[in-house]
Amino acid sequence: MQPIIIGVAGGTGSGKTTIANEILHRVGTRHIAVIPHDAYYRDLSHLPLSERIRVNFDHPDALETELMIRHLIALKQGRPVDIPVYDFTTHTRTLQTLHIEPAPVILVEGILIFAEPGLRVLFDIKIYVDTDADVRFIRRLRRDVEERGRSVESVCDQYLSTVKPMHLEFVEPSKRYADIIVPEGGFNEVAVQMVAARMRGMLEEQGL
Repeated sequence: MQPIIIGVAGGTGSGKTTIANEILHRVGTRHIAVIPHDAYYRDLSHLPLSERIRVNFDHPDALETELMIRHLIALKQGRPVDIPVYDFTTHTRTLQTLHIEPAPVILVEGILIFAEPGLRVLFDIKIYVDTDADVRFIRRLRRDVEERGRSVESVCDQYLSTVKPMHLEFVEPSKRYADIIVPEGGFNEVAVQMVAARMRGMLEEQGL
């Protein structure tokens, strides 16, 4: 049987990862393989660091989506894949890869996944996490400072110069392609329960 492919999209800091983790917890990790779109950022090791930090990472061209599409097709066909491992502190891909085996459910998470037509058509269920812009910015600021070694000034500059404009141009409009819109991310208990119940039902239909 072909796997169920679920896309979870939404703006930066919207709660996509929280939703994904809640689904994993409620449906069972043995049934789900998670693939983040962030892993497919293009390698910038050929550029000096001063140029890497000026790249617009919130534009679709910053990601090697064509490679993700090939990987998802391979997983649908029952073949394992090795996805990239990206270093956000240096804006380069590491030499390591992450081995992903086919699973009954493939959960894809990313800001721009519904903005890419070639990727969008692969999803059986499309979930958009819709969270207030102020909340999203605060979450991103904390994450980038604490986990990615960024300064507060650099995070604010990037948010104003690329993150917010690209959200308005690409991310927000992609909401119209969603099958389910979840307000307030993983803190929306009712929505999480509904999504998890639907996924369990689909797995039961496949005898899992």
